[in-house]
Amino acid sequence: MLSPSRTTSHTSTQRSRAGHSHPLTQPFGNSTTPANFGTTLTNTSSMKPEYIKRINNVLEYIERNLHTNSDLSLQTLAKVAYYSPFHLHRLFKAITTEPLNTYIARKRAERAALYLIHHPELTMADIAFQCGYTSNSSFTRAFNKVYGESPTQFRNANANNFSKIGKTDSKNGKKNYITPEYLCNVNNHYTWITMNATTEVQTMPAQHVAYLTHIGTEGIEQTFQKIVRWALPKNILHQPDANVVRIFHDSFKVTDANKVRMSIGVTVSPATKPDGEVSITTIPGGRCIVGSFQIQPAQFEQAWDGLFIWMNEKGYKKSNNNPYEIYHNNYLEHPEGKCIVDICIPIE
Repeated sequence: MLSPSRTTSHTSTQRSRAGHSHPLTQPFGNSTTPANFGTTLTNTSSMKPEYIKRINNVLEYIERNLHTNSDLSLQTLAKVAYYSPFHLHRLFKAITTEPLNTYIARKRAERAALYLIHHPELTMADIAFQCGYTSNSSFTRAFNKVYGESPTQFRNANANNFSKIGKTDSKNGKKNYITPEYLCNVNNHYTWITMNATTEVQTMPAQHVAYLTHIGTEGIEQTFQKIVRWALPKNILHQPDANVVRIFHDSFKVTDANKVRMSIGVTVSPATKPDGEVSITTIPGGRCIVGSFQIQPAQFEQAWDGLFIWMNEKGYKKSNNNPYEIYHNNYLEHPEGKCIVDICIPIE
């Protein structure tokens, strides 16, 4: 499932300037991503842009504070949104389709699941602390409620997740790399990455992004189109360092596809202000594994999987920062229908 990011100064940025039209001025097709992406906050046409903006603020606040014992109560988040608790509760569910407390419990458990997968050296107590649980027992109860198994059972079932030969469906409908049913073995994945990508560790700069929130597995092309339509009259996409990006706030390995949240946006100057339902965020700077690809839309999943295998084979650990993609062309205009894209995984 998903991941990562790149810098505007990367060499592939120059590749993107070859065409006459800017990347993604036409829609992505449904097959362009590891899953078919779906419901978007921007599709809630009956909602005022101000509602969406405030819910975006709440989503970002929750994400920033999941790893702490910070107060994520309805009362506190209502202050973040500048709504009454009653209004926030109703509005949050109407926009995200999930009750607020259910969303927070799921996100905390999913963060713990990623620790269990990517950090086998951490104890259960370490992970409970890192994810804001007050005790091992509260961690186990909350995790079991989301995944139907204990953290220990989950860790054992997903051991060496990117170093075994295949994948099968798990209880949650996710993929476990544990049988020879996937594309190929680890060596073939590694060879594919070597042949189809330029992969290196880079120190990425912080990047400011104007974005729309997209949740789920359908209609992602409309969200790409919408952010491009917003950016074009502002001359943003004609700036030499502008890029279209997609940030993944969830992983398809641990999150149901229809609940995966993404920020689809364009890089902007620090002076850019929020505009209606278009919010502003910052991709943190730091070390990333950057894979530069020219691939068919159907190869995105293989690219992501291979890059995570490359990360594990090289001994790197994923950080808590969100992975993301930077697009450098419109694949519909490429003579071979290929996407020129950087995929990056932030690392410790």
